[in-house]
Amino acid sequence: MKPFRLLHCAWLLLVLAPIPAWAGTARIYITNSAGDSIHVIDPATNKVVQQIRGIEGAHGIAFSPDGARVYVSDEVYSTLDVFDRKSGKLLKRVGLSAHPNNIAVARDGRIVVGIARDPGALDIIDPVTLERTKSVPVNGRLHNVYVTPDSKYAVTGSIRTRIVSVIDLATEQPAWEVKLDKGIRPMAIEAGPDDATKRIFVQLSDVNGFAVIDFAARKEVARILLPAARADFETDGGRSDAPSHGIGVAPDGKTLWVTSIPNNAVYVYSLADLSLLGEVALPSLKLPGHGAISAVANWVTFTPDSKTVYISNAGLRSVSAIDTQSRKLVAVVPVGEVPKRINTLVIPDRPDSAATSSGKRASLH
Repeated sequence: MKPFRLLHCAWLLLVLAPIPAWAGTARIYITNSAGDSIHVIDPATNKVVQQIRGIEGAHGIAFSPDGARVYVSDEVYSTLDVFDRKSGKLLKRVGLSAHPNNIAVARDGRIVVGIARDPGALDIIDPVTLERTKSVPVNGRLHNVYVTPDSKYAVTGSIRTRIVSVIDLATEQPAWEVKLDKGIRPMAIEAGPDDATKRIFVQLSDVNGFAVIDFAARKEVARILLPAARADFETDGGRSDAPSHGIGVAPDGKTLWVTSIPNNAVYVYSLADLSLLGEVALPSLKLPGHGAISAVANWVTFTPDSKTVYISNAGLRSVSAIDTQSRKLVAVVPVGEVPKRINTLVIPDRPDSAATSSGKRASLH
């Protein structure tokens, strides 16, 4: 493997096809984990239209249900930073119980924050007072947290303990957990017609693929490995323990999209039977004296009509936009240093409603 600093020598701007007009106001938000800003992309043009500056430790990102506020977990200050969406102005830093990781938002506006320090906790923030009201103990420091589509549960995972924990948001208490054989990395949630959770798709340490958890049965029911790489790509050695580190269910509930760092690609599966439908190659960096360098594909988000999927390229300072029907790369948008967490906000026409990439009012990643 080559030093990761080589990946920062250049970034790529590539427009491969015209982008269809977007009906409505959607925005793609990206936190730059090694920078001091958040970039905001207009999916109608695939241009950066806003930057929120002055936050060095931005990690997870989510939104208030009315779309007025942007929430960011801050790894420098161990806070939940609250920004006004329109102005990008910092409104408040909410103190957390310890160093945070990912965040999510329930339909009622409560913000849940995964705490990435032992013994592990899920911090809950009241959306009115913007104060931490509870820290729910969990089994191991948390890497990620999600809210189920029906907003009844928070789902969290720990790399160290290899446990997926489910917290009942009505009681704010742990409901159940399942232990797997590898550390828990990013997850995606499949909902049924009534928004009840059917399956959780879990990426794992040292696995180029994902596990499938049946929510009702509370156990792993399948393990899917991604296809073998078509070519060799250079990347930083620190990525070897998380080869597949981005996964998402399309809002229309038809497909599952899964990234691979060593394969430098994203794979699309039928959600109905988890059959492989296709593969999309991601951009790579070519420097003199080196082979192709991986984009280091990370997180996944969608436009609410499921027509475009966005992938954060942590190694190329960019975001890939892929047409989901043709499975073609349509744009690569430059952003900041080491972009990772990515999420979609639809700014509501009415002040009492908002939607994210899931098409629900709850903020899902």
